Amino acid sequence: MLAKAPSLGADELVLDLEDAVAPADKEAARGRVTRLLEEGLRASVRVNAPGTPWCHRDLIALGPRPASIVLPKVEGAGDLAFADRLLTGVGAAGVRLQALIETAAGLARLGEIAAATERLDALILGYADLAASLGRTRAGAGDLDGWRPAQEALLVAARANGLQAIDGPYLGVAADAAFTAAATRARDAGFDGKWAIHPSQVGPLNALFTPGDEELERARRILAALEDAGAVALDGEMLDEAVAAWARRTLARAGG
Repeated sequence: MLAKAPSLGADELVLDLEDAVAPADKEAARGRVTRLLEEGLRASVRVNAPGTPWCHRDLIALGPRPASIVLPKVEGAGDLAFADRLLTGVGAAGVRLQALIETAAGLARLGEIAAATERLDALILGYADLAASLGRTRAGAGDLDGWRPAQEALLVAARANGLQAIDGPYLGVAADAAFTAAATRARDAGFDGKWAIHPSQVGPLNALFTPGDEELERARRILAALEDAGAVALDGEMLDEAVAAWARRTLARAGG
């Protein structure tokens, strides 16, 4: 699976040392991931949560090798400060952090989490653990409308602090109609991307979150028009900073 992963077309690979690894296997998995990174695999790593017996060991062993560290179950600025200091101490000044929000406490403290450290690049919404933390039933966990407040709170915190907002994985392995509906809603709400937990989901997510040719052309025309100090409208639409922000974000989503 790990050998195949780089060929799947995902923007980011996240190797999981947390939920995917039983307690008895933590040390072996940590060693395997460290070796893969040393051999040149470009990937982020989800370490174990702060407060567990494994988090500090993960960070020390991984050192400067990962593209970034995904810190799970972040519940306050202190969790990120702990990871930040430890990474600095092991010579991993260039390793970035992503905060996985998957508890009620983390959701309640999104503002302080988003502003905790300059090392932070992204906020990610984790549905499975968050559903359990909130006490949602199985039906409630799959209710798209019910997640709207959490999505909006994460988006606001991310945008206010210049971070990426990443939607967590759909709780199923198929790329079916329900998956497409969840991904489309996240894209339309403003998320920068969405996690996939099965290779079949990567292509559909890339297609959904990558702007089309017409969208890109309009973004370029808007920015070109705004460079002309006399331009105040394009094709009947008023041009202002809000429109320019949309255009810049659209080009950024396309990697340009």
